Amino acid sequence: MTVTTRAVVEELLRRIGEGDPERIAELYAPDVDWLVNWPEDEHGRAATPWIRHRATRAEAAAHFRELAAQHIPERAATRIERILVDGEHAVVLGEIRQTARPTGRPYQARFALHLTAADGRITRHHVYEDSLAVSRAFG
Repeated sequence: MTVTTRAVVEELLRRIGEGDPERIAELYAPDVDWLVNWPEDEHGRAATPWIRHRATRAEAAAHFRELAAQHIPERAATRIERILVDGEHAVVLGEIRQTARPTGRPYQARFALHLTAADGRITRHHVYEDSLAVSRAFG
């Protein structure tokens, strides 16, 4: 049975909600085209170590571990507004609400997540979010 792109994306979102980085990473291909859109001037990157280039399944797991370590899970929420699928491509639109652990500052940010799935695995993970809101919470 062929796993559909929608099924892979829905499973990814479910696992992200559960918060287990290793289980999340199992859905990624061994090599991943990874991008977290962030200003080129590195503004705020020292305070946001999870925002950097990744290229492997193991690095995807590290991303989710680092992301969790920098936020207060009891004060987090994600609202998925839409999942759009076109063949192997999917775009997830929504909003996150988080609280930065180092500063205690809450923030909310709209996001678009472009995923590509092939053979039941995620091969592309590009996320576009309100980097200014994130930077201010950690700055």
